[in-house]
Formats: sequence, C-alpha cells, structure tokens
Amino acid sequence: MKKYDLLTPEGTRDLIFDECAALRSVGEKLRQIYTSHGYSEVITPGLEFFDVFNNKSRHYSQEVLYKLTDGKGRIMVLRPDSTMPIARLMGTRLRTATLPLKLFYNQTIYRANPKESGRDDEFFQSGVELIGGDVMRSDMEVLSIAAEVMQSFDAAEQRFEIGDSGFFPLLSSKLGLKEQELDDLREYFISKNYPALDEMLSRFGGNTDAEALAKMSRLFGGKEVFAEARKVLPEGAKPILDRLEKVFDSLCGLGMSGEVTVDLGFAGKTEDYYTGIVFKGYIEGYGMPVLTGGRYDRLIADFGVDTPATGFAVNENAVADALLKRSGGMLTPAPDVVIWADDDNIVNAIKYCRELISKGLTAEYADLADRDAAREYAKTRGAKTLRVMTTTDNMEEPLE
Repeated sequence: MKKYDLLTPEGTRDLIFDECAALRSVGEKLRQIYTSHGYSEVITPGLEFFDVFNNKSRHYSQEVLYKLTDGKGRIMVLRPDSTMPIARLMGTRLRTATLPLKLFYNQTIYRANPKESGRDDEFFQSGVELIGGDVMRSDMEVLSIAAEVMQSFDAAEQRFEIGDSGFFPLLSSKLGLKEQELDDLREYFISKNYPALDEMLSRFGGNTDAEALAKMSRLFGGKEVFAEARKVLPEGAKPILDRLEKVFDSLCGLGMSGEVTVDLGFAGKTEDYYTGIVFKGYIEGYGMPVLTGGRYDRLIADFGVDTPATGFAVNENAVADALLKRSGGMLTPAPDVVIWADDDNIVNAIKYCRELISKGLTAEYADLADRDAAREYAKTRGAKTLRVMTTTDNMEEPLE
C-alpha cells in the first residue's frame, strides 16, 4: 500500500498560483537591484561534495545536511548554502579573476531544520558576495545594497540589526577556557541565555573581560548602546565599537533612521566564520530574519585564495509569504480577455488571441465546448470581457 504518493516530504511544500507569483516578484526585484549595482550572476550545482562544507570555518553540522552518495560511493550533499560553493568557485574557475569581484545568485537551498520549527527545508535563496576590495568600502557597499533590498520589500514594519563578531572572541580569549567550555559560553551568549551565561561567568569574579561579556550580551537598542558599551569595554575592543558606530550612522544616513538597531550580543556559531560586521533584516509577517549577512575573511582561504569577502543572503520564500499576506492573495493577473469559439472558428480564435498578446494584453483561449460554460469560466478567472467568435457572431460580452 502506498503511504506517501500524495504527500510532500516534511519541510517542503507545493507552491501554486499567487504563491508562485509572489516568489517570482521578489526574485525579479532582487535581480534588478543586484544587476543595477554591477553584480554578475553565478549558478552552482545543487549537488556538492560533502568536503565543501566539512571544515571548522564552514559552520553547517552534519545534522543540517541532506546527504547521499554518487556512483563511486562518495558522500554528496544537497546545497545547504550558496556562499561556500562560491568560495569553492573562487578556488577553481575564478582563481585568476580580477578583484574585487561582485557576484549574485538566486537558487534553491536544502537544510534539514528541526521539525515544527516553522522553517522550510527547501527554499529559494538570493544574495550577493563582494570578494576582495577595501574592507571598509566593501562593507558599506554591501550594507547599502542590503538596506536597499530591505526597503524594496515595502513592509509596513521592518528592522535591520547590526553587530560585530569581533567582541566575543576578543573578550573570551582572555578567560582561559577549554574548547568545550568556550563552545558552551558561545551558545549561551548567542541565545541570550542569561542565567546560564551569568553562572558560567561568575567563576571569574572581578575579571573585567568576563563582566564585559555579561553586559555586552544585554546591550541592544539604538544610538545610546554605543555610550553604554564604552563604559564596560576594554580599550582593545573600542576600535571595533567605533567602526560599528560609523556603520550605524551611515545606515541612518541612507534613510534607515529608526529602523536600525544595534545588537552587541552577537557571536558567530563558529569562531572562524564571521570576522567582522554582521547584520540581519526582519520584516512584518515573518518572525525570523529574512536577510542575514556579514564579513567572512577566512573562508575563501580554505579553498586556496586568501582574500577578504563580505555578503548577504535573502530567504525569498519568507519574503514572498509576507508579501502574500499583505496583498490578500491577489497577485496572479487576471486575463484582459477570454476568447471562446465554436468548432468552425477555433483557428481564428487562436490567431486573435495571439494578436491581442502582441499588443501587450493578456488573452486566454477558453478550452470549453459550451459557450455558457466559457462565460462562467471567464468570470471565475476575473476577466473583464468574453470574446465570442462563431460563424454568426463576433462580439464581446462585458462580464462586470
């Protein structure tokens, strides 16, 4: 007995009609933004070798990866990310490319998320990678494009969070923690598990770096955060804070004043992935980030090209879902005209349909034998007019 012939795998779903229209609308809008800034498209394989994602600085655990084997028994994975395949591409076909290199992508991602997490295992991801170039200038360009992307979503409410991955390693490195202890501390810091974080840091009573970590994890808000941070940070960390404040001011100058918040309690999931500025974008109608990005200067060196890089990725499905909620599900355009013909005028009707399309109209041929059924069909499609073509009639019937 078949159990699964009418089901989709957990974490996947069929998209129909307005759902497809919303997704394509988001993708086309993003493509226009990227290309207008001089970015060129790349497409990487949906299948990659497991080794591409198996490194300390590549932060996807085996549990997240969909794995299979090829004809030679080698472990393959369905692409869980676009940045790492592009880093691999930098070590192969783009090894001698002139830098800085500005790339964008729009392709499907596969991740095995916890069930009932509300996240899709399969979704469209779009984003940019700016490889090479001056760090400050590259960061500002990518952040400005990310801001433009967020504003293009036309959400009634949106939030753009910025932070820097440099605070946590700088402060935690002075505590003399073992590897597992450091991993635990990082997890408490990221998840803002304050009781566990405070308990662990209480072992270092009076240690200024431990006290700074505890306070930094709680610093979240607007411009006032920077003044608070300067009271607790050691001198060695203040250049990072100065750089982040400059980014904050620049984003406000780009029209995002009131939408940008600062989160100083950020740390990368691994020590070696993010190396500087990090940011996330949220919009009304979706509870998790729809845009994530940051600087990753060590990753591409793993593939043989030691060059800095920065970028961001957008979850297109999440943005499309929010767009669909706001639109009320009316994104698929109704035909301007539905055309029906009797048996002797089918060819003429198809020709007329082509003529209207050539003039920029949406014309749909009604594949029904009955005229009344065609009229009802045209009404359900939202058409304004039914064109009737018979041996005795060649007329338009208004449907409104």
